Amino acid sequence: MPDVLRELRAEPSENALPPEFNSTLFGSPDNRISLSARGRLLERYAKITGCPYFGLLVGSRSRLESLGLVGLLAKHSPDVGSALRNLCRHFFLHADGVALHLHVDGGAATLSYRITEPRIPGVDQTGDGAVAAILNVMRDLCGNDFKAIEARFAHGRPKALEPYKKILGVHLEFDAESYGLVFSATWLSRPLPPTEAALARLILDKVAEEERVHARSFPDQVQAVMRTAMTFDHARADRLAKFFDMHVRTFHRRLAEHGVSHQELLDKTRFEAACELLERTSQKLPQIADILGYAELRSFIRAFRRWSGITPSEWRKRRSVV
Repeated sequence: MPDVLRELRAEPSENALPPEFNSTLFGSPDNRISLSARGRLLERYAKITGCPYFGLLVGSRSRLESLGLVGLLAKHSPDVGSALRNLCRHFFLHADGVALHLHVDGGAATLSYRITEPRIPGVDQTGDGAVAAILNVMRDLCGNDFKAIEARFAHGRPKALEPYKKILGVHLEFDAESYGLVFSATWLSRPLPPTEAALARLILDKVAEEERVHARSFPDQVQAVMRTAMTFDHARADRLAKFFDMHVRTFHRRLAEHGVSHQELLDKTRFEAACELLERTSQKLPQIADILGYAELRSFIRAFRRWSGITPSEWRKRRSVV
């Protein structure tokens, strides 16, 4: 962020920081803040600089090494596909409240980014930066000859479109169901430089240690994955069980041990996603129903009424007035 501020001729000063921060924030790359705090910072600096694509500029400076231990694990994977799956599985160690999901459909692969915590400020700024960062991560893994097919954004078309074209250089899709990057699935098989066995073990041991420290309940882990997997019809119990390397019966039993079912988690996740899509995009109701995995629009409307007491259209109208 300080580099982008200087680039925009706005020095990072303590006066520009929100009240809960101080000037030591940018003193070390090891300083950590919450996802919510980061969103507030991005929004604040976008306003101060008059740059509506501030988050995109920040993301364009991110590299694989910016992801710390999780990036190191990806870098020392056998191939690009394994690297991305490691990122998806362990990304919560780098950023809690965020989920990555890799989806392969025929010859196309999509790496999606979604904020799983509700009511996080600066979602558009954060999401824009994530897309730019994903592009850089893919270049770090595949080499500078990497070419993407499409960049996706879960917000409407911005007025300032040229910076997106310049930074990303690919077809842009707005009002998408999630932020992400689409590319040829052939890149997934590209091998990465071999790693010494001792170093690989050291990295895996460190990851396991961090997972113990930052342990989350199994339902929380499932819901984080479910939020993005739902977009690609991967939120079924059997698909999720496969992601967690367990039999579907074991998957259901683990959830039951925490007093929750797969369907209850799915309903909660669908409601949160529906509210986000209704408020932040111009997607029509049939499109939203399809994204959430409903075969019929009336089934979605009935479910939403059960969750909120009103129809999706009524909910969207009330939110637009607020």
